[in-house]
Amino acid sequence: MDEYEDCLSGLEGESHHFLPPLRHRGGRERIHIQKSSVCSRAYFVVVMAFFHLYIINIIALLLYVHYNTGSGEQDVPLEKSASAPRPMPTEHHQTPSSANLSPELSFHLPRLEGIRVGHVQRVSLVPDRTHNMRTLSLKPLLFEIPGFLSVEESSVVMQLAQLKGLTHSSLLMSPDSQEEQLTQDELFSLLDLNQDGLLQREEILSLSHSTDGSWLSSYNLRKIHTGLETNPSGVLSLQEFKRVGCGVLQYSAADQGLDGHAKVRQRSTHTRLYLGEGTHHLLKSIRNRVTRLTRLPSSLVDLSEPMEVVRYEQGGYSHAHHDSSLTNHDSSCAHTHLAANNSASKQVACRYLTVLLLLNSVDGGGETSFPVADNRTYEEEVLGDLSQQYCDKGNLKVKPVAGTALLWYNHLSDGNGWVGELDEFSLHGDCLVTRGFKWTGSVWVNIDPDQQRQERFQRLVSWHPDGQSKKPEHGDLHQDL
Repeated sequence: MDEYEDCLSGLEGESHHFLPPLRHRGGRERIHIQKSSVCSRAYFVVVMAFFHLYIINIIALLLYVHYNTGSGEQDVPLEKSASAPRPMPTEHHQTPSSANLSPELSFHLPRLEGIRVGHVQRVSLVPDRTHNMRTLSLKPLLFEIPGFLSVEESSVVMQLAQLKGLTHSSLLMSPDSQEEQLTQDELFSLLDLNQDGLLQREEILSLSHSTDGSWLSSYNLRKIHTGLETNPSGVLSLQEFKRVGCGVLQYSAADQGLDGHAKVRQRSTHTRLYLGEGTHHLLKSIRNRVTRLTRLPSSLVDLSEPMEVVRYEQGGYSHAHHDSSLTNHDSSCAHTHLAANNSASKQVACRYLTVLLLLNSVDGGGETSFPVADNRTYEEEVLGDLSQQYCDKGNLKVKPVAGTALLWYNHLSDGNGWVGELDEFSLHGDCLVTRGFKWTGSVWVNIDPDQQRQERFQRLVSWHPDGQSKKPEHGDLHQDL
């Protein structure tokens, strides 16, 4: 009780220190309330704490999205290469749709940007060096890359072609012809692309057609392929090839293209050089440069057909033609024909793009002509005339300079990142060599317009029991000047 009285007296004593309340004119008293500095400081601290927590949460969310979706700088998704191990499809396996395929089997086909005629981009194809890529036309989308090969490298390619053996198309005549016919040993050598004395699955499938004629029928190709598959070692030696491939050579008319149209190529010899593993290091380097230049998935480039090297003598030329064709219900792509188990009787070349290597500088003539390049008035009915007079009427002619490469797309895009219609403007031919000779090397990237068939082909051919894999080495290495 005493403590309560002391506290009350203390409060009364302190009350004398406060000023009397103010009064308004109306007689009302105005109560003065002193603000508390303690309450305002605590409120400020709480607000700032919540603000910092909000900022930290936003930063954490952005970092999460960045590291889970990538930076978005690479146009081409990295995929496992053709030699990566994958389970071998069983007999009852059905080709799945693209949505159900694993990421390494879902391909995207990036296309280079032409921008405008004369536009120059820097491309990195080999370490410690860049090349200038110039747009020559937009229809077709055509680029020129000087110095793609050095003069010394171009000479090596020509020497390798001569060592492999240059042949005339007259060797592939009908059995009634008096011309020399291929023996089983010569046929085995043609099929054995890496010249290791053994036939592998990839070699049989990649040589399922020839530029100058279907010299192996679908039936005989399947016979060889079946013999290879049933062989315990998974490969065929020369003796085993003779046993399973007896009489497999089917002759057809010379100078007849895969699409059935005449592809006249006068006074020339040619051979095909394998660009895969086990071959000359320069040929593998060419394959890698094509992969980096086109930015296509490496497995698509690796499993395309071998490079064709052609030598034109003085007076040699080739009529204007398209490198690729479109498929329909009566035809199928030659490179996926076996894998697709297609019953179509006609096989056509399906070449998404062409990289033409000009291996020497020609003394006179020999230009590569694109007669309707960027021609707004081009009409299909004049195609027959242009195929014969393509050089005189050519809108664009490229003089051959040693080491220069030309890249063009034979097909348009379908708008969804895959092969579309044949680009009629990709018509091209080789002008008459008036003095000296001309060497070229054609590298084609084979892609089936039917994406499911292409993916089934990739799945079948890329399966390897040794389980070795190879990572792709290319990326987006293009830079505008």
